[in-house]
Amino acid sequence: MNTLTTIMANAAAQPPAQSAGGFASFLPIIIIFAIFYFILIRPQQRKEKERKQQINELRAGAKILFAGGLIGTIAEVKESTFMVQIAPNTVIEIARGAVLRTIKDGETPSVEAR
Repeated sequence: MNTLTTIMANAAAQPPAQSAGGFASFLPIIIIFAIFYFILIRPQQRKEKERKQQINELRAGAKILFAGGLIGTIAEVKESTFMVQIAPNTVIEIARGAVLRTIKDGETPSVEAR
């Protein structure tokens, strides 16, 4: 019993372990979020902004690739859609968001070349 009393007395004499402050415990989480933001989120936002700007600048006569893989030429630009000629005497209406990218003259279209 003497040993137990000695251990209890020593434990009571030890100062309590100090815990990290509130900010210091969240610092690793904040650093990880910052890394994800600059590596993943920000470049994707920039890419989407450039794509929207490119779609807003499209005019009649531009050759485009749809997200579904169709290729056509813009016949008419409307507020939220495009009238696109995909074959002679075949004009369809598509949403602006369906445009994947523009195709330049002489370019071989492929979905992978984003």
